[in-house]
Amino acid sequence: MESNDLHTLYQKAILFAAKKHHAAGQTLPGTELPYLVHLSNVAMEILIAGSNTLDFDTNFAIQVALLHDTLEDTPTTSAELEQTFGNKVAIAVNALTKNGNLPKNEKMSDSLTRIRTQPKEVWAVKLADRITNLQKPPAHWDSVKRLKYKFEAQIILTALKGANAYLESRLAAKIIEYEQYI
Repeated sequence: MESNDLHTLYQKAILFAAKKHHAAGQTLPGTELPYLVHLSNVAMEILIAGSNTLDFDTNFAIQVALLHDTLEDTPTTSAELEQTFGNKVAIAVNALTKNGNLPKNEKMSDSLTRIRTQPKEVWAVKLADRITNLQKPPAHWDSVKRLKYKFEAQIILTALKGANAYLESRLAAKIIEYEQYI
């Protein structure tokens, strides 16, 4: 990579992700908004967390935040991510990607196990992702789905304790706020 400037890294990652998610026809669940809204919100959480955390590699984390769903939700390959963003970013995004070959009830546990082998910035992206996802749920979700989603958020918070105090506090507050949708 020719530049480690955060602006350059951010622009490269957001343009890549925007093209991939748009080509896949992905929108924000329950809306007609482009999926880029979600990715931008996760990136915002990471930027703020980075400014509130010592020894935090914001350059790495912002790329991972913007790309975190490309393998799971688009035809993007690990090799393509590695070629475009480097091995470290590709490995991080892989860790954040649920294994589609596993039974549904094992996917979260497997993903969290793989995330815990990564640098704390990857843990932070998972926390930021769930913070962002704890907005008003899609209208088609029933109360069982909403309760399960809140329960998963608590599992994530517990499993990634020690990752980033700022984001852990944000997620704990969002879990409480989410009660209004149960």
